[in-house]
Amino acid sequence: MSNDPKPPSTLPAFTPVPRKKDRSNGWKPHVQRAFIEALADTGSVAAACRMVRRSTHGAYHLRRQPGAEEFAAAWEAAVDLGMRRIEDTAMDRALNGVEVPVYSYGKLVGTRTVHNDRLLMFTLRNRAPERFAEGRPKGLNAIGKMDEERLKKKWRAEWEAEQRRVSPAEVRASIERKVEAFRRQQEMTLSPRTLAARAEFERLRDEDAARGYRASEDPEHPMYVDREHAPREPDPMPLPPPDWAKREGEEEETEPPETPRRRTIKDDGWE
Repeated sequence: MSNDPKPPSTLPAFTPVPRKKDRSNGWKPHVQRAFIEALADTGSVAAACRMVRRSTHGAYHLRRQPGAEEFAAAWEAAVDLGMRRIEDTAMDRALNGVEVPVYSYGKLVGTRTVHNDRLLMFTLRNRAPERFAEGRPKGLNAIGKMDEERLKKKWRAEWEAEQRRVSPAEVRASIERKVEAFRRQQEMTLSPRTLAARAEFERLRDEDAARGYRASEDPEHPMYVDREHAPREPDPMPLPPPDWAKREGEEEETEPPETPRRRTIKDDGWE
């Protein structure tokens, strides 16, 4: 088990740092308390300063002032709480993933869920080191990466098994809900005239589907095909006779051409 002290579950009460002057943009008691609460929510000094509209330089300067011991202790407790919130957020993103946009040809076509297994393993090693890091937080080495791959396959199998429990009807219902939500959002930008035309189009489309309309059988449709007067396709080219092709290796017997005879002066009858 880890010997690190557990972070506090609540912020301790503290006495604000006394200020010599009461300035409108100074660190008044209610500003100090708001800063500590914001620090517990975000875990970031810079973010907490932005929330109370004060500078980080002023926050660290206030912490160094005489009588700021309780303020400094509350600061540390708030950082611990903030880190716990950050770890919870990281764990949620690692388990449930984050939605990232998907673009096609420069247009947004949807989103997909991306899981960060490295983030999950890092969070587990630091939140439960006795189970995942041999009792102490550590970074990923070669052995750690092997463990990560093994756990990754295990978690993936568990996730796929859980996904298979969802019935096709639930998947269809989920898709229909998303389509309906997208349609309602789109209808908010249409004029009443366009909405009426759209409703009429859908009514006529449903009527065509109900009576089994086919564009290829409608003489008024460009896709209509008149099968009776359509030009007849030409007959395919007839096949050659069976004895047209020569057998492999068979050669036609031909007589060798006659070689012309040359006459010499020894031949009889030479003129």
